Order: sequence, then structure tokens, then C-alpha cells
Amino acid sequence: MKQILAILTLIASLTFTSCEDFLTEEVRGQQNLDTYFQSVEEAESFITGCYQAITFGGWWNINTVWLLSEMCSDDGWMGNTTQSQSDYISLAHYQGTGQSNGAISNFWQYRYKGILRCNVAVERISQSEFSDEDMKNRLIGEARFLRGYFYFELVRNFGGVPLVTSFLLPEEIQGITRASAEDVYKFIEDDLKAAADALPKRSEYAATDMGRATSGAALGLLGKVYLYQEKWQEAHDVLETVIDSKEYELLDNFGDVWSVDHNNSKESLFEVQYMYDGTYSLGGSLTIITGARNGPGDGWSWGQPTANLEQAYIDAGDTERLRWTIIKTGCTEIAGEDNFDKFIENSKDMANYKTYIEKYGWDPDCYIIDPAQHKSARIVRKYFVPIEKRPEVYNTDKIPLDHRILRYADVLLMYAEACNELGDDATARKYLNEVRNRVNLEDVKSSGNDLRKDIRLERRLELAWEQNRLYDMMEAQIDRQIAMLWDLLAELQKTEDSGRARHLLGQVIIIGTYIKRRSNLTFVGVQRGAISVQELRLCLNESSENIIVYGADCKTIVKGEGQLTVEQATQVYDLFEAVVETELESLRAMLISIDVGAQVEVSFCVSAAEPLCGLRAHFQGLEWEQDEDGLQYVTRKLERSRG
Repeated sequence: MKQILAILTLIASLTFTSCEDFLTEEVRGQQNLDTYFQSVEEAESFITGCYQAITFGGWWNINTVWLLSEMCSDDGWMGNTTQSQSDYISLAHYQGTGQSNGAISNFWQYRYKGILRCNVAVERISQSEFSDEDMKNRLIGEARFLRGYFYFELVRNFGGVPLVTSFLLPEEIQGITRASAEDVYKFIEDDLKAAADALPKRSEYAATDMGRATSGAALGLLGKVYLYQEKWQEAHDVLETVIDSKEYELLDNFGDVWSVDHNNSKESLFEVQYMYDGTYSLGGSLTIITGARNGPGDGWSWGQPTANLEQAYIDAGDTERLRWTIIKTGCTEIAGEDNFDKFIENSKDMANYKTYIEKYGWDPDCYIIDPAQHKSARIVRKYFVPIEKRPEVYNTDKIPLDHRILRYADVLLMYAEACNELGDDATARKYLNEVRNRVNLEDVKSSGNDLRKDIRLERRLELAWEQNRLYDMMEAQIDRQIAMLWDLLAELQKTEDSGRARHLLGQVIIIGTYIKRRSNLTFVGVQRGAISVQELRLCLNESSENIIVYGADCKTIVKGEGQLTVEQATQVYDLFEAVVETELESLRAMLISIDVGAQVEVSFCVSAAEPLCGLRAHFQGLEWEQDEDGLQYVTRKLERSRG
């Protein structure tokens, strides 16, 4: 497959050698769809273009969002302090997430360009008359896998998006509106199921085709799609099929997972295919993009690991994955780098080297990540390429390190999650411990909710900086509300009753505000280590104002100042959301009183048709009572550990 990429690039780069009959020639470098797809070779070349769409424009259009998803979580900082940070700051602070943000706009646009290519491939190859029917079906399966992947990238970032399922001209696209998230997910499921049926197993591909989509890749991605929707049984069944196929297994050493020498390893279900070429841009970017600005070969340092992530490894006793995930200022090592002395020498060439040594008391023979150019004293190790493995021309778009999209460790942890949700904790522990045992960690013996927490922690430690953390965090926090939101939007689109429409729109605004504010509390807390009472007050006031617009009376009183822990602040806001969600259809009036003193005391006085007593099953220490007038009183006290 990598040879095909190289050939296509060379062909595209050829210039005209003759002007003879120029005006009668077809435009070179472009396919006429009416005359193309006449052979398997042409169809296969077009499918290669569908794969190329995974990293359209490389760093600028796709990789940026991959890194931003980490910068928006508790695992990553923005990193670089010496170049413009406008797009990154706006996203990391949840300010500019729309069309005005170049990174988001590019990601949206180029994912749809990939979908366009796949739509063309599915339609035209289906109509082609090939003698090799198996090859025809395989190529269509590859296109449907890639289309499912592109739509999954869109729906998990934007919710319901426009569904374009065939080749349409620009004027035909006008007026297409967003589909519901449910409909988008259904389309993805159908594509991935069809792909899984049509594609060969990994072991059935020739060595020259390694890197193409397989039935295992389609099933593995389908399992993730099911998990995002909390379809636990479906996820369990399809992921079990991947495991039982025996096509994949964990590498013996975690340090090999992101090694150039282990591209397309037995652990990889699907990865972006890169290769080195001194002239053409056939390689990856992330090694340079995330590399230290003062390291040999230099990097741009966009995206750096946080102290929070490092501490998570330390708390878990996970020294093995720590050293293969994070490179840190110090005298220890860079895992897998036999030329560590060159990095030390490079540190000594820094203009402020002596100043840093004197100011921070560092050993003069240490590797230093320049504090003047970096927001963190840490660099991502996973994308790092040791000096001896670096190509002759070492720059952006030249690095032959494939980018892992989906690997077997993720499959095992997803399967463990599904088993836990279905009450099969013994099986969940088995596969969770298989991942842990590779890095010499003790077996987990927990069950129930504690096991769920262990699985989520393991996902963080195993899959750090692999574009999963943000989505895992959001799944754990607001998955139910997101599902409710899309159900409301779907009903809103169908209703013709103006009164009902206003009512539904009010609910959408209330739940949407909760999602926004809940996310903001989480990530502000991650960045600052605590939540101010004022920040919590602002969240509650905005939500209260939306309830008033909805048609119910609502007043919020927050007494006290200072800091709360992230857990305290989010517990208060989650209780508020639970009360509102329970009474959304019948809510008449609500008074919220929060007193922040030696304790955090939360009180609700609610006038509504439905009882709130069921909340006690979900919130520890919750008190509920109802007076003779039907007013309900809900109280909860939290110990005030200082944030």
C-alpha cells in the first residue's frame, strides 16, 4: 500500500511535457468519473485516495484536532510559548469552537471531503463490471469502513451532523440539515457491519496490502461506536468476536507499541500508513509537532503532558508506561534513546543554560526542556523517534512512524467495560488484568462501580495521547444528557405544534447549558486544581435563567466564597441537574440555596407534580421530604475539604 502512495504522489507531481493538442486533452491530475473505474487498478488507486483523506493536509487540517482533543483534557497543555496560540487557547478554554476557529473548520471540511471520496467510490465501484467480484466487494468494503470512520469522527465531536450518503454536486447539498445523532450512528453501524462482512481478515492480506482496513478493524471500530451509545450487549458481542478471532494480541513490551520497527504490529487493528521519502510528503508530522523545541532536530512542542497525567502514573505505580509516555526534564533517560548524551549536549547550547542551572539547581549534565519555550517540563514520548531511527531528512511530513488509530489494548479495555456494565465483573477483570500484566501491575480485584473506575483509569494510563481521553471523560460525565438532548432535537424537528416546539426548545436549552457548564467546571478544575465559589455561582445562575425562560420560577442563592474541590463543585451541579431533569416536564418553581462554610450545604425547595424521592438512590446522604402543601425539600451536606 505504501508503494501505491508513492506512485500516486509521483504521478500527481509530473508536469506537462508537450503542448500539442493541449486544448483537446482532458485536465491532467483529475479523474473523469464517467470514464474512470474501468479496471480494478483504477478503483484501487481511487480507494488509496480515500485512505489519504484520513490525514488531509496533515498537521494543519487534521492532526491539529487530534492534539487539541488532548489539550482540552487533563492530560495535555498547549505547550509552545513562542508561536501564535489563538486557535489552541480558544479551544482549550472552550471559547471558539465554531466556524471561526480554523482548526475546527478545517476538521469539519476535510472530514466531509473524505466522505465525498468514499461516496464516489461506493457508487462507482458498485456499478463497475469487474471479473474479480471478491476484489470489487473488498474495495467497496474499504470505502464503507473509511466513511464510517469519518462520520464517527464527526458525530463524536459535533453530535448530529448532515448525512451525505451519495455523490452530490455543491448545489444539491444546499439545504441539507443536521441529522439526529441517533441516525448518524445508525448509518455508521450499517457501514461498519457491511465492511466487516466484505473485508478480509488481517491474516488473509498479502504483505503488500498490509495497512488496509480489515474485518477486525471494522468490528473493533463498531464496538467503540456501540460503547459511545451505551449499547453494552452489542459492544460486548462484536468485541468478543475480535478477541476470539485470534488475529491480534498484545506486544510483549509496551515500549514497542509506538516504535517505527513495529508499524502494523500484531497489536494494531488500524493505523495511518506513512513512509519516508526525501522529496515527497509521504510521512507523518506528530513526531516533529510534539517534539521539544530545543531537542536535536528541533520540534514545535504543540501539546505537552501535564503534571496531572504524570502523577496518575506515579499513583498507580506504573513506572513502565510512564517512561514510554512522558519524557521529562532531568538526568534519567529518554526511553529507547541510546544517544541521550546528544540531548544533554544540546541543552548546554541553550542561551539561558547557565541561568537555568543556577536558578533551579539542576544538575549541569541533565537534559533540559527549555522553560522559556515550553509550558510544561514534559514531552510526549509516544511520538518520539530515537536518533538512530530518524530519516535523513528529519522534518514535518517525512517521519515514517505510523499513527495508531485503533489497537488491541483498546479492544480489551472496551470489552472489559462492556462486561462490567452487563454485570460480568469476572470477565471484565480478566481482560483488564491482561492489559495491566503487560506492564507488571498487580491484578485488579474490584467489582461494580469500583471496577468501572479501575477500567477508566486503565484507559487513561494505557491510551494516553492517543485521542481517547477527552471522549472518555465526557462519556463518563454527560452521556445520558447528550442522548436526551438529541432525542429532544429529533422530536423538535418532527412536531408541528408551535406550543410544543417552544416547550421542547426550552428543554434543549436547559440541558445544553448543563452540558456546557458541566464540561467547563471539569476542565477549569483540571487546569486550576479547584473551582471557585464564584464560578459555581455563575453556572447555577445561567442555568436558573434558562429555567425562567422555560416558564418556571427559579431563584439561586449561593452564600460564601473561596475554593471548592472539583468533586465538590461538580457534585453540587450534578444534583441540581438531576432535580431539574426529574421534574423537567412538571416543574413549576424551584429555590436553590447553597451555603459554603465549614460544610457545603445544598438545599432545594421544589414545586412540581412528580416526587423527587427517587434521587436518594443516586446521591449518598441525600435527605428528602414533602410538606402538606406538596412542596418538596431536598438537602445534602458535603464535608468541606479545601480545594
